Amino acid sequence: MSQPGLRERKKQRTRLALIDAALDLFAVQGYEATTVDQIAAAADVSPRTFFRYFATKDDVALSLPVDGQEVLLRELAARPAEEPPFVALSNAMRAVVTELQEGDLAETRRFLKARELVESTPALFAGSVRRMMENEQRLIAEVARREGTSPDDLLPHFAVSLFTAVARVGFESCHPQSAQDLPAFGERLEQILALAERSLRPGWDRLR
Repeated sequence: MSQPGLRERKKQRTRLALIDAALDLFAVQGYEATTVDQIAAAADVSPRTFFRYFATKDDVALSLPVDGQEVLLRELAARPAEEPPFVALSNAMRAVVTELQEGDLAETRRFLKARELVESTPALFAGSVRRMMENEQRLIAEVARREGTSPDDLLPHFAVSLFTAVARVGFESCHPQSAQDLPAFGERLEQILALAERSLRPGWDRLR
């Protein structure tokens, strides 16, 4: 893949500056007390620039979890066609965790800070759940595409629902607070995925 151009790199730097400014302000003075104007000022841009990147304060707070969901969908689409849906979903999640573990330390810390914010802020947690539900519909559509069936069929819905339930157990049983916690988190997630795969009859999630 070609490297992003100067314009794209500048846009990415501005986006990350807004995210970092928002996360720092949320941590110091609270989510509710922080305004868009304050975030823009802390990032040394105008409020108008802020709205080029994010529609609302919620959007900047939830941007990294949403980015993670996009990575999961991208990894799922790239899995080999011969992999059954649950296996493909599990391997896509493994790739996301590996990317988080092996990525830039600043990016990992930023992601964990955003996750802690969401989990400690009821309004953001509700927004995160809503976005996850929307993303599940996209996962269902991708599973259906891979299997050559309709998103309305039961199999894609069941496969995605089972996968998200299994993954949620892994996430809820281990709460990484720092980059040093990520190996234990990855191991715990691997254990729950392996347990699910051992418990399921091979081929249960194939139409043919």
